[in-house]
Amino acid sequence: MSVALRAAPGTPAKDRVETPFRRFVSEFAESKLALLGLAVFVAIALLAVLAPWIAPQNPYDLAVLDIMDGRLEPGSRNGDDTMTYWLGTDDQGRDMLSGIMYGLRISLVVGAGSAVIACIVGASLGLLAAYAGGRTDSAIMRLVDLQLSFPAILVALMILAFLGKSITNVVIAIVVVEWAYYARTVRGTALVERRREYIEAAECLALPTHRILFRHLLPNCLPPLIVIATMQVARAIALEATLSFLGLGVPITEPSLGLLISNGYEYMLSGKYWISFYPGIALLVTIVSINLVGDHLRDVLNPRLKK
Repeated sequence: MSVALRAAPGTPAKDRVETPFRRFVSEFAESKLALLGLAVFVAIALLAVLAPWIAPQNPYDLAVLDIMDGRLEPGSRNGDDTMTYWLGTDDQGRDMLSGIMYGLRISLVVGAGSAVIACIVGASLGLLAAYAGGRTDSAIMRLVDLQLSFPAILVALMILAFLGKSITNVVIAIVVVEWAYYARTVRGTALVERRREYIEAAECLALPTHRILFRHLLPNCLPPLIVIATMQVARAIALEATLSFLGLGVPITEPSLGLLISNGYEYMLSGKYWISFYPGIALLVTIVSINLVGDHLRDVLNPRLKK
């Protein structure tokens, strides 16, 4: 005799089955810090996207800049009394609030773009190393070990010293120093999945290698990959800021948060703290918010880490 399990009468349809997505959302919402980090990051992303429409000033438009408004204190007004600089101005007379909004655009684009490209390259090589094994695995992992043996900032500086300053070159430099983290993480997970029955079944069906890698192996490697990708976005933003602060990052015509901090560094001792202070706070809040989300994602996607 078979017994059918039915929901109680009157139970809403959405409450009868708990889907993996709903379970994930429910577990993620358990952490108030993670929700706060997500809300802050969404707000920062919206400020960056909407900067051309909501920023008080276009810091790239030389026609609206006045050198006489340079290094004004927070809350000061411009010469013709038509605009208030809530966060002050830099040495070029640019509104710091507008500069931060536009700088966030560059930092987020570089951070997210380099993380996505590095994830694609590293995950593909990690899957190939785990599945092929033998000499292929040995060659890829020796390359990973070689890459991780050098300080990331040193490798990035050498690449940018050779390629020159541009957003594209910064992304290339960050991808070169980040792909190894993805490759090692994915390989470790894929080695476990490589011995599962579904992989053996796919091989018995003579499925193409690329289909086995990306349709069968990759989906089961996503949880740790999502976590490390989130963390690496914050790391990429911090690395880009460091490179720009040292003068080898983005060009001066498209300043990021790191370049804004660098512009005010020489004025710190003279009391003009706001030129570097506010971009530094924006950078700190962005990185911390991403790390809060990534840290809780690690706990949600790996139940063994739950406290």
